[in-house]
This record gives sequence, C-alpha cells and structure tokens, in this order.
Amino acid sequence: MSATIAVLDYGSGNLHSATRALAATGARVVLTADADEIAAADGLVVPGVGAFAACMAGLEAVDGPAIIRRRLADHRPVLGICVGEQIMFEVGEEHGIVTPGVGVLPGRVELLHAARLPHMGWNTVNAPVGSRLFEGVAGERFYFVHSYGVHDADWPEGALVSWAEHGGDRFVAAVESGALSVTQFHPEKSGQAGARVLRNWVACLG
Repeated sequence: MSATIAVLDYGSGNLHSATRALAATGARVVLTADADEIAAADGLVVPGVGAFAACMAGLEAVDGPAIIRRRLADHRPVLGICVGEQIMFEVGEEHGIVTPGVGVLPGRVELLHAARLPHMGWNTVNAPVGSRLFEGVAGERFYFVHSYGVHDADWPEGALVSWAEHGGDRFVAAVESGALSVTQFHPEKSGQAGARVLRNWVACLG
C-alpha cells in the first residue's frame, strides 16, 4: 500500500506544485489543514513561499505550529520546503521584523550576505555522508529562490546538515534531524534530482 502524505493547507502559494510532485512519487497526497487527517498521514509536508512572517501567520491560523510539534514529538515524519524550511527554525528576521518560528530547529533566518539577491537559480548542494535525502543525487544541482537563510546553529546531536553557497556566502541547504527533514531549495522545481529527493523522503515513511 502506498504512503499517505498530507500537504498542510495554510494558504501558501506553491501548495499545488508540491502536491503534484509528491503525487508523482506514487504516494497518496491530500491537501488539508484537518488535524485528524494530518495525524493519520504517514508524512506531513509544509511548503512555503513569500515572507517568513506571513507564512507564520498563515500557519498559526490553522494551528500549524502545534500540529508540526505534535507529529515530531511522536517521531512522525515532516518535510519543510523553502519558507516551509525556514519557519522550522527559532526565529526569522526580514526587513527589520523579528518573528518567532516553530522552533523545532535551532537557528536564525536572516538576510544572505551576498551582493546579488535574491539567490535565484540552480546550485549544487554539499551533502554529508549518510544523508538519506540526497542518496543517488550527490553533486546534482537544485533550484533555489530566496534572499534569506540560516548560516549556522548549535545543531541537535545526529543532525545531518547540507550546505550551499551564493556570492561567497555559505548557508543551510537542507537539514535531516530525527523525523524532520527540510530543504531551502524547491525539490518540486528541481527536475529529476528534486524528484529523487522527494522519492527518497517518501521511501523513509515506512
């Protein structure tokens, strides 16, 4: 039986592209904000585009932070994409506005230290040995669209952190920590390499 994946419906602009890409893995995908439906799903995906504060406001309107924390407390898989990655960290700072995040990863989302922003286009990712997300796609390029990111943090024990660079500035491209996986890039817009990342994640749902 194929895995069931819930895509958290909180008003973000790229929900449908993520839903289509996940369905292409063979999983059953539902777009929902229903807590019971999310609890029953094998995996939860939190996409996101736009501003950190706006995404957090949308999440809070559907009790998203509590839903995410509950799943992770029960060791149930969660995948965050782009701003859906960023909101998993402790805090985001955009245009001088500091907004608390979900806080399931340590670290601060801040403006990239690069002369040319946004960082938009294809970039390689330096993944650590043992990464399950990047199995079979080491050295491949992925599609990024962002001006903000995380530069470093006091990572949880066992966390696998992947990195990318733009304009000489190194930032977090992905994190795998327990049941939580996040990517700053858009796997759903990254061709065959991105499709493999999604298949790798789905394969971990059991």
